Amino acid sequence: MSPFQRLRQIALAIILAWGWKRAVIAMGCGALSVLALAPFNLFPVLFITFPVLVWLIDGAGAGRYRGVPAAALTGYWFGLGYFVPGLYWIGYAFFVEADVFAWLTPFAVLGLPAYLSIFTAIGFALARLLWTKNATRVLALAASLTVSEWLRGHLLTGFPWNAFGYALSEPLPLAQTASLVGLWGMTFLTVAIFASPATLIDRTPDRRLAWRAPAAAIALLLVMSIFGAIRLSLHPTTMVSGAKLRLMQPNLQQDAKFNYAAKSEVMKKYLALSDRASGPQSTGVRDATILIWPESAFPFFLTREADAMAQIADLLPKGTVLITGSVRAPDLPRGTPITRAYNSIYVIDHDGSVLAVYDKLHLVPFGEFLPYQALMEKLGFEQLTRVRGGFIPGTVRHALQVPGAPPALPLICYEAIFPGEVAGRWIVNLTNDGWFGISTGPYQHLEQSRMRAIELGLPLVRSANTGISAVIDPMGRTVASLGLGIEGILDASLPAAISPTVYARVGDVPAAMLVALAVILAVRRRVTKRKA
Repeated sequence: MSPFQRLRQIALAIILAWGWKRAVIAMGCGALSVLALAPFNLFPVLFITFPVLVWLIDGAGAGRYRGVPAAALTGYWFGLGYFVPGLYWIGYAFFVEADVFAWLTPFAVLGLPAYLSIFTAIGFALARLLWTKNATRVLALAASLTVSEWLRGHLLTGFPWNAFGYALSEPLPLAQTASLVGLWGMTFLTVAIFASPATLIDRTPDRRLAWRAPAAAIALLLVMSIFGAIRLSLHPTTMVSGAKLRLMQPNLQQDAKFNYAAKSEVMKKYLALSDRASGPQSTGVRDATILIWPESAFPFFLTREADAMAQIADLLPKGTVLITGSVRAPDLPRGTPITRAYNSIYVIDHDGSVLAVYDKLHLVPFGEFLPYQALMEKLGFEQLTRVRGGFIPGTVRHALQVPGAPPALPLICYEAIFPGEVAGRWIVNLTNDGWFGISTGPYQHLEQSRMRAIELGLPLVRSANTGISAVIDPMGRTVASLGLGIEGILDASLPAAISPTVYARVGDVPAAMLVALAVILAVRRRVTKRKA
């Protein structure tokens, strides 16, 4: 038996699978596909899993209503297999205050994937509506999953974590294509490239014709690699003159960050660590022009604690500013009870004055606010941060003016997973991944943040409580980093931005064009076949 005959036998068994066998195959493909993401980055595994998805949708045609419900159910099982192992680390957050939230862990670990799987089900159903019997069905799947992934990233505040396009974020030359087409274009290319071997089983007059789609996919990967290598060679890392960064990673236990009684301990640690010498020639914080602390750094309202502001002023030498996360009280008259707060970034000068403020726009559902907040609180529910009434969202994204550096694009925590934000000449991302322990979550978060740098051509400076803190140039190269679960400081120069990328100029237009072209080809094929 030839390899093609053996492959056709395997494909036929998958196509004919029904019931629980189909569900197991779909879920197994989803679970295996997670290996394409950080920290594993084994993207070739998708050459196995995505063709199986095509064959499963082929087989769905045996069901009712042109196979659309069967395809949707297959997509749902695939999504569940993909999201449960990909997002298991969310359960860690519910053990920070285990006595209050631990009972919710199964609902988070299974409930969120169950919701997100609805979008993959939609993608599979759309694909089945466009389905053909030749290679254009691969394009139909790519277009449909790109649309469903875009919907996942936007509906109900959006959650585009682990979008399929991140599978091509490593190796670095492949990731450079994001500067042209963005995350959604990378999602289209990922599905189209890795699903292409499914056509090897297609019956054609000439056996060589079955190789056209896989050969085109390999050629496209090669072109992307060459483009990326050339782009990397044309843009070596350059630094902003006079801008010296010092990132402080305290590796603070999560319960301490929200315990007011730990105020003195937290400040003492931050101050000592920030001024720690990094080598024989180091003079501590005096080596830096910009000191950066992570998200929500204090268990108190920073600007309402005069002693804390005085300690910061004493720490900072003239010519050095602090960028720090902090909860911020709304502007209310003195003596007014504070029931809600902002999750903010402050820029503080050496004399203790606040130079700039940014309030987080994209809040985390169930972490920073509850849907139908008032009703949920009446029923006894709380979000993980336990801020009564939930955090207040900011009103507008704006560049932060930082003395001694270009204007910065501020992104707090998971705001960095949303593409398309354009402001400033470098990205400052303050986060607190301490919620998620030593897991794959922080690695995924870093990888997605790095994609924003490549898309926009902006350097990324990322300060995380427990890690991974990093300085990344606008091409995605890591200049310096501090690993997960490590206490320390990170000294580096600030990389300079490059000219705005194609994606920074036109946004998702190239991705939309890819999807539209794929849909046109699939529809044309169906119409031509019907006429014939």
